[in-house]
Order: sequence, then C-alpha cells, then structure tokens
Amino acid sequence: MAEAGTLHDAFIDELRDAYDAEKQLLKALPKMARKASARALKEAFESHRAETEGHVDKLEQVFASLDEKVRGKHCDGIAGIIEEGKSVMEEDFDDDTMDACLIAGGQRAEHYEMAAYGTLVAWAQAMGHDEAAGLLEEILDEEKAADQKLTGLAEGGINQAASEAAMAGEGDDESDEDKAPAPKRATAAKKSASGGKKKTAKRK
Repeated sequence: MAEAGTLHDAFIDELRDAYDAEKQLLKALPKMARKASARALKEAFESHRAETEGHVDKLEQVFASLDEKVRGKHCDGIAGIIEEGKSVMEEDFDDDTMDACLIAGGQRAEHYEMAAYGTLVAWAQAMGHDEAAGLLEEILDEEKAADQKLTGLAEGGINQAASEAAMAGEGDDESDEDKAPAPKRATAAKKSASGGKKKTAKRK
C-alpha cells in the first residue's frame, strides 16, 4: 500500500497549480487589455501582466528554495474563469458595460489567486519554509493590490457609466400599449360614444 501524502506533497501540488495559473493569465491579460475601452483599465491589465511575469519568476524561486523541479499542473479553476471571461468578451455590450464586465472577470481571477496564495503562505509558514513563505506573501500582496485597483476603477466611474447607459436604454423601451397609435385609440372612443347615442334614440 502506497504511503499517504503529506502536507508537503499537497503544498507542492498547490504550488504547481498556481504556477500554471500564472502562465494562463499571461496569455489572457493582453486580450483583456485590448478589449477594454477605458484607458485606465487598459493600463491596469497591462500593468498586472508585468506583475504576473514577476509572479512566475518568484514561484520559480520558491521551487528552487525547496529543491523542487519547476513544473506546472493544469489549473482547472483559472481555466474556467478565463473561459467564462472569453465568452463575455464575445457579447455585444456597449463599451462601458464591457469594461464593467472585464473588471468583474478580472476580480474573479484575483479572488481565486488570493485564496490560493493565502493557503500557500499559511502552509509554508506552518512547515517552516520561511523563504518560500516570504516570496509567496509578496505575490499575495500584489494580487490584493491589483484587486483593489480594479475596485477603484469600478467605483470611480465605470460602473456608474454602465448604469447610466442601461437606464437610458430602458427609457427607449416602450410597452405595447404605449406603442399603440393614438389615432386608433381615439377612433375606438368615438365609436363607443356614437353607439351609446344610437341606443338612446331607439328608446325614444
């Protein structure tokens, strides 16, 4: 019977998952930057791509500090988030709404990574891997900062602009009753009135 895995095994497995996630994001972030309309949002995605390259380097340092081979393990979680974001980018949204959706997609990825790195930091500290813990905490701090930047952009005008566009669109939509031609309604009223007069004449 094979020996049961240890926390160290789980840690290395999670580390490989995080490494692959960063590699996937390196390909996804430029596409998000190109799709964004707001200049500040484009710059945020471009800036975080540069940070992501740094995350890959730091993860490789973590592997080295543990005498482990640098290797990724396909991250299904981040792959699903990226695929969902790709579907949203194919939608026919107005520019402000698309920017709001891009922020939402970016934050889904950030929150996933924050959870993963939070776990990695805690496990590294528990096992006494101080160098690894320090590097992982640096990555975690940058992921948190990226998330806060996206929140700032959303609350700083992008969500409001998308909301105003939505409200303006609702104002253009009329109910079927509102769309009924006024002359026809007036004619119907006249017929009803004339019908009433005829009945009165017959009673006389």
